[in-house]
Amino acid sequence: MLALKLGMSIGGSNRPMGGWQPSDETGLEAWYKYQTGITLNGSDVSAWADSSSNSFDMVQATASKQPAYNSGNIDFDASASQSLSAASDIIFSGVFTIGIKLFPSASNVVVLGDNTLGQHEFFKITSTNTLRFKTDGSHVDMTIDSGSFVGDNYLVITRNSSDLVTLYFNGVAQSDTETLAGTVNMDSIGARAVNLNYYDGTISEIQMYDTESTALTADVNTYLSNL
Repeated sequence: MLALKLGMSIGGSNRPMGGWQPSDETGLEAWYKYQTGITLNGSDVSAWADSSSNSFDMVQATASKQPAYNSGNIDFDASASQSLSAASDIIFSGVFTIGIKLFPSASNVVVLGDNTLGQHEFFKITSTNTLRFKTDGSHVDMTIDSGSFVGDNYLVITRNSSDLVTLYFNGVAQSDTETLAGTVNMDSIGARAVNLNYYDGTISEIQMYDTESTALTADVNTYLSNL
């Protein structure tokens, strides 16, 4: 009982994984690792520690807004305004690679966003087949070739040195690529400024890099496919 009252920390994943790891990459900015670095308040998540060396820990101090812990997955309830936030922004001024393992229950929800600057920067599932990326007051919409975002999926989003944004849906590059420059600020899982478009569903893992390459994209896709 004492452990639950003070908060219980779940340290490491029991998932076997040989070969490449996100921590092998010098460009790793933040890593919210499956079943790792999770602090529980009873059965709810009060913190998800950054498994990179950069300490962008995501926390939620308000008990009613803490997502549930569900067999290794973080389970967000949009109706309860649940989200996690970092004390400082994760910033991408140029190229990036972002990988996410998730199971949204609805559309019109933000997966990653900035919930403090008021610039409404985010990655938002706007419909069952469209992902919106917004930064510096501009946005692009990327439509998947087939299937639905509402379900058990993994996404990899990249931006290269020419500001070309590519979405990989369950390991497959989608034909709808877009171009969008700008500095990306992210400090929240599950919401964007100010406290809007709360995420509904589970998130298992998020990886964020300030680098982009064919090899990295392939490694992230393979890793997420094995979760």
